[in-house]
Amino acid sequence: MFVRFKATNFKKRVWTFGHNIFIKNQLKVLPNVVYFSSQQNAKDNSSSSPEKLDDDATRSNWVKPVIISGIALFAGFLSYKYLRENGKETDPFEFSLSPAVNAAVGTLSESSNRKRFNFFADIVERASPAVVFIEIKDKRHVDYFTREPVTASNGSGFIVDSNGLILTNAHVVINKPHTFVQVRLQDGRKFIGMVDSVDPVSDLATVRINCSGLPKLHLGNSSDLRAGEWVVALGSPLALNNTVTAGVISSTQRASKDLGLKGKNINYIQTDAAITFGNSGGPLINLDGEAIGINSMKVTAGISFAIPIDYVREFLKKSQRLRDNKEMVPPPVRRYMGITMLTLTDDILTELRQRSHTVPVEVKSGVLIWKVIIGSPAYNGGLHPGDIVTKINGKDVRTTSEIYSVLSEKGKALNMTIYRGTQKLEVMIIPEEMDD
Repeated sequence: MFVRFKATNFKKRVWTFGHNIFIKNQLKVLPNVVYFSSQQNAKDNSSSSPEKLDDDATRSNWVKPVIISGIALFAGFLSYKYLRENGKETDPFEFSLSPAVNAAVGTLSESSNRKRFNFFADIVERASPAVVFIEIKDKRHVDYFTREPVTASNGSGFIVDSNGLILTNAHVVINKPHTFVQVRLQDGRKFIGMVDSVDPVSDLATVRINCSGLPKLHLGNSSDLRAGEWVVALGSPLALNNTVTAGVISSTQRASKDLGLKGKNINYIQTDAAITFGNSGGPLINLDGEAIGINSMKVTAGISFAIPIDYVREFLKKSQRLRDNKEMVPPPVRRYMGITMLTLTDDILTELRQRSHTVPVEVKSGVLIWKVIIGSPAYNGGLHPGDIVTKINGKDVRTTSEIYSVLSEKGKALNMTIYRGTQKLEVMIIPEEMDD
């Protein structure tokens, strides 16, 4: 360990040159105060007062070095500006407590371990151009500075047809009044998206944008997956688009009834790849770069679920038949509350208690709120992510389907009994009507 001060570049020399001139002139002028004063006395034939001679000498002392130093500093500034604009220099000073270490420049050799074993990077490089960022824009509220509609919620999706067909989750794009869908591609281009098909049972939807020649993601097979396989989740968690996380498949056959999801004959893929808000609708891909699932929901850290791609194929075929027959299936009409939720089964409750001590022992069933959209009725009413709903209007709530049934009824406020950690609370939510 040693101290090193690098001063070999041109800017450093110019700076030092100006500084040295200033110091040298100061040293030269100070001893000559009497000399300059004597000369001035001789020229003025001793007609000036002692006070005036002192003023002249003092002025001579500082005027000359200041002018010279100013010229030198100005020349240094011009040199610095020229070199900075032409990209030839970086910082005029470089100080280090250790020897300089520069990153290697150039392509990796074939024998490099980074080249041979970074298979995740190769997968992401192939698949990520087809992943899109989906924003739900609120037409009633605009940003104060940009005057553009504010984002009510967001999610992910991926291109399955080069002519602009995008696959995502149904809960990402439906049941949000006074909004429109905006799709942002990886290259930064933005398009207005039109919801093409919706299947609320499987929570799948397609969105179409007016663009062609797009990169698409190849669909793999979920029927031959094995527990322990490596997978990569792509998407935009917390609106951080182009985010990559990796993990393994924990289970290939997590039945919907195990998750408390009634009416859905789906065996979900369980993974420990980090999935959070905004990942919904993004692809879960295998080591061949194929989509084998769609990120759908997260219970807690290390427990997330994806819809198998085999179900997606059936949905896409059905959607194509409806388009060919010019039939459109409208999304279900419910009052809007602005939450994503999950039924708490015995297994999920046990897992939550093992990971967190804030789940009360008296909670035997209920619905976990794991996402609340900002500005939604649920947000305004006081619901928070992590709340557990146990009662609505005095009736016990055990599954998400019971909440959906209540939302189908018009003109009724929802008085909810919830647990926030170990605290029992009462909140009132007034869902928004979907008439328009």
